[in-house]
Amino acid sequence: MTPNGTKAHLSRSAAERVDWVDYAKGICIVMVVMMHSVLGVELAAGETGFMHVLVAFAKPFRMPDFFLISGLFLPLVIDRDWRTYLDRKVVHFAYFYALWVTIQFGFKAPAFAAETGWNQVGWLYLESFIEPFGTLWFIYLLPVFFVVMKLSRGLPPLLIWIIAALLESAHVATGWTVIDEFCARFVYIYSGYLFAGAVFALSDRARAQPYLALVALAAWAVLDGGLVFFGFSEWPAISLALGLAGACAIVTMGTLLARARLLNALRFCGEHSIVIYLAFFLPMAATRTLLLKTQMIRDVGTISLIVTVVGVIGALAIWRAALALTANFLFERPEAFWIAPKKRSHALQAAE
Repeated sequence: MTPNGTKAHLSRSAAERVDWVDYAKGICIVMVVMMHSVLGVELAAGETGFMHVLVAFAKPFRMPDFFLISGLFLPLVIDRDWRTYLDRKVVHFAYFYALWVTIQFGFKAPAFAAETGWNQVGWLYLESFIEPFGTLWFIYLLPVFFVVMKLSRGLPPLLIWIIAALLESAHVATGWTVIDEFCARFVYIYSGYLFAGAVFALSDRARAQPYLALVALAAWAVLDGGLVFFGFSEWPAISLALGLAGACAIVTMGTLLARARLLNALRFCGEHSIVIYLAFFLPMAATRTLLLKTQMIRDVGTISLIVTVVGVIGALAIWRAALALTANFLFERPEAFWIAPKKRSHALQAAE
């Protein structure tokens, strides 16, 4: 059970947006877009570029940090009644998954039809509600995690964490995304929930001792890079250690950037990470196709970098266009899809 002191700390933090959390989320979402952009370009081009090294370096911690941050404020809401909890933590993400899987499928359906025929396209769409589609698996999996965490409230937290750690180290590979990613990622979101107080304390120490934090970051970067380079990063136990260490490193980076008030664009990306995550696929895919077909640029690394930048900026542009055209439903859940009273307090927005 989360200590009352930790809950009090989180309550104070939730009263307004936490700067380092937004920076950390910004780093994570840019890395996610980078990964999809780089691997997509390299697959289409049949060769790798200089961006491949950055993607490989970030692999051990890219998603672990995203999930850890997703669990940080859960202690504030996990004890709510089931109706409110399901509305905030399940229906919310289910709405965006159903909407955006339909949008993504609409763009990709012609290609599917060319391969399998239109009679199979409908089945593929229905299957996407069992097997997460494309880039949206993160949105699909979050509600599963949140329900499991509330259901397991009565069990010893340390026991749950140990089981989750063993599942991650087992590197389960059934071929089913929900099962495999659950086993690989649950330990990180549960760590964010269980050790939220320690994570905030780490941020406080980094803010108070920035030079020491920079030395620690340098040591971590060498360790992470070395283990990735020599092929040890995915070994059992090592992958877990690197995931947790990398998550702590991103927390530290976010704190130092917030302290220095640098790269506000990165913080803005973090504040709107859900927007970028939902919409980046379209500008990313369009830019990749354009650059590869026209061969305006031949260097694969440069193409990958451009596709990454356009993916992030393009997603934000789609969001702004949607607001201007009153198509808010693309990024804001309409009241018709709320099953509990809509939250009004700004203090709860950070927690939820």
